[in-house]
Amino acid sequence: MKKECRAAVIAGNWKMNCGPAAAAKLIEELKPLAEDADCGVIICVPFVDLQTAIEATKGSNIHVGAQNCHWAESGAFTAEISAGMLKELGVEYVILGHSERRQYFGETDVTVNQRLRAALNAGLKPILCVGEVLEQREQGVTEEIVRMQTKIALQGVTAEEMKQIIIAYEPVWAIGTGKTATADQADEVCGQIRKVLAQLYGESCAEATTIQYGGSMKPANAKELLGKVHVDGGLIGGAALKAADFAAIIHAAQ
Repeated sequence: MKKECRAAVIAGNWKMNCGPAAAAKLIEELKPLAEDADCGVIICVPFVDLQTAIEATKGSNIHVGAQNCHWAESGAFTAEISAGMLKELGVEYVILGHSERRQYFGETDVTVNQRLRAALNAGLKPILCVGEVLEQREQGVTEEIVRMQTKIALQGVTAEEMKQIIIAYEPVWAIGTGKTATADQADEVCGQIRKVLAQLYGESCAEATTIQYGGSMKPANAKELLGKVHVDGGLIGGAALKAADFAAIIHAAQ
């Protein structure tokens, strides 16, 4: 991390876990553990928990995010949620392009770009996910894949708008598998993403952009990962569902 250049941010992605009652309990456990955090703290909760989370985090240093949004402002898109609806509710952040959305729900680089554009237009702060699958890693095309995903997702995005965006590198082969990219691997790819940003927006924008690592980060490996120059935080899955574990990762960012 280079805190003198950019913010360190630890974000929890709860995925499809915790109803409102469990969410309220987890947040109450987390608040005192995270109150002295020397980094940004975000929890990205299921849609049904958003109102609970917004109310429960008032007056704390914990920010609330959603896990997706649609590209349209309104319309015949049953079961979808617009960026404007999230903003009206009081949501600040939204995860976009997560590998599980790409893998199970057919999202593409193009639709991720559309969702990103909608989120920015509504005043939300996107957490943009990019990353390669195991086959691509083994084929040696990680850099090409991540560069392509980043460039397409950011089409039409200005340097000024980049100030609102966090990028999360999530090697798909390390999501929910217990496998973790080595600290050097994570740093290398986050650095490659930063090079793309420099080409698109200039060095100052690239240096100011927070790039997280997301892929089985946990208390045992957080300090090593967060000690790398280009790793500015984490997008945390399973460990975000345990207040003590999530807090330990937050404190590792200090």
